[in-house]
Amino acid sequence: MPTVLITGATSGIGKAAVEAFADSGWHVVATGRRADRLEALRSDNVHTLAFDIRDDAARDAAIDSLEGPFAEIDLLINNAGLALGLEPAQKASLANWRTMIDTNVTALVAITHTLLPGIVARKGAIINLSSVAATYPYPGGNVYAGTKAFVRQFSLDLRADLHGTGVRVTSIEPGMVETEFTLVRTGSQDASDKLYGGVNPMTSEDIADTLLWVATLPPHLNINTLELMPTNQSWQAFAVHREG
Repeated sequence: MPTVLITGATSGIGKAAVEAFADSGWHVVATGRRADRLEALRSDNVHTLAFDIRDDAARDAAIDSLEGPFAEIDLLINNAGLALGLEPAQKASLANWRTMIDTNVTALVAITHTLLPGIVARKGAIINLSSVAATYPYPGGNVYAGTKAFVRQFSLDLRADLHGTGVRVTSIEPGMVETEFTLVRTGSQDASDKLYGGVNPMTSEDIADTLLWVATLPPHLNINTLELMPTNQSWQAFAVHREG
């Protein structure tokens, strides 16, 4: 069976993806910062690596430690990412901006660069988790949305560079998904609950099932970008500010 490496596997979409791929018989390398949560995922076909994806040395050492079928990565799922704060740009924390860029852009690029030669050799695939924020602006999106726009464009340009190699690249772009991600973003359980109230948002399992579907399509098919929203989410008209 093929092997998938999934970043940000300790909760939400990443955890659900580990379970979905493992249940389908894949060899899974689950990575994340929280070793205790990773340990709970470990099984005969799930190998875990605990490291901060922003730490180049730790990442490279962890990947170099892989053996057997876990060392031959056919699919990379770049799921690790975060959003910090909902403030307008003029009130935002520069430290938060840098953390989002380091995690959502720099670390994603670095691990992709590390694994790409092997993925090319095996005619594998890369699935990047972007967001509808890459396409639809909203107040407070600023740097988070910018990082997800980068992920989307990076995915498309990887496709261009990898033309003829047989490697597939997909940008998955979800809307509202109820996970710990939003709790971190809003900073409180109450704000997170209010955000989802009456929406019937997507679940981590919904996105994990989509990832598995994309990964198991016939090799001559490539999903370039895939945007998903709950039925109760869409977009609004342009905002207009009137003087006086």
